[in-house]
Amino acid sequence: MENFNRLNDLYFKKLLGDKKRKNLTLSFLNGVLNKDDKNYFTDISFLDKDNEPLTLDGKLSKLDIRADLNDGTQVDIEVQVCPFKLMAERSLYYWSKMYSEQLEKGAEYKKLKKAIAINLLAFDYLEDEQEWHNIYNLLNVKSHKKLTDHIEIHFLELPKFTLKDMRKIRVSEAWLAYFSGKYSKEELEEIAMTTPAIKEAVEFEDTFLQDKIERRAYEQREKAIRDYYSYMNAFKEEGLQQGLEQGLQQGLQQGLQQGLQQGMQKGLYQQAIQTAKNMLKDKVDIKLISKYTNLSVEEIKKINEE
Repeated sequence: MENFNRLNDLYFKKLLGDKKRKNLTLSFLNGVLNKDDKNYFTDISFLDKDNEPLTLDGKLSKLDIRADLNDGTQVDIEVQVCPFKLMAERSLYYWSKMYSEQLEKGAEYKKLKKAIAINLLAFDYLEDEQEWHNIYNLLNVKSHKKLTDHIEIHFLELPKFTLKDMRKIRVSEAWLAYFSGKYSKEELEEIAMTTPAIKEAVEFEDTFLQDKIERRAYEQREKAIRDYYSYMNAFKEEGLQQGLEQGLQQGLQQGLQQGLQQGMQKGLYQQAIQTAKNMLKDKVDIKLISKYTNLSVEEIKKINEE
């Protein structure tokens, strides 16, 4: 299927959130977390079974994929297609829930295990970062020493991703190349030669698209996302038009008020000058004229000279 969106959350969960294909999830996680043969994860248990999104923008959705790894590490993999400015806050919130839910009431803190949040984003989020993969921990602001390894938050920004060398590809790069949609089936087949999990993912994709029910659900979800963008653009345009009209109206009102105020001030000033002239003709003391006209002594002296 041309322009197939592999970040569609329904498809993504079918691909990496099903225990039938947990080998693919482990491949993705071990790649992103840069695990080698000595410390890679060997098993995973999915914890979130009912994880369909409750709203289109995802604000009320449950974690996309939530799982336990074989050493007790908690992991949350979330996909975000629509741009979301508070992604850091959202990820930290979900991370805190994942971390705190490990302990039952009265349990000891030593039972807490590491919690990792992985955010796969279809938009640029970290404006000051050039790399597509950025990892955040809890560090001392002066020494940069890590306080604990229990917190780890990853941001994978697909628009920043470019495959540099097809022959020297890492597992994490292979998965990003797959999800990015930038590479053809032929290129993915070449990538699959070094990363077999990608070959299996492509084969599952073909099966998924041949299933009429699955494909229909996928297309409905894509339509919902397109409608969301359409509504948001319409609201922005309408808001911009209203803002221009309100700004114009406020500007006219402010201009009228300022004009009236300036006119009144000018009229009062001219009246004060005429009063000063009349009082000067009557030989009234300059200080007394200043008191009654609010003109300065210097101004009155200048009027007198003229």
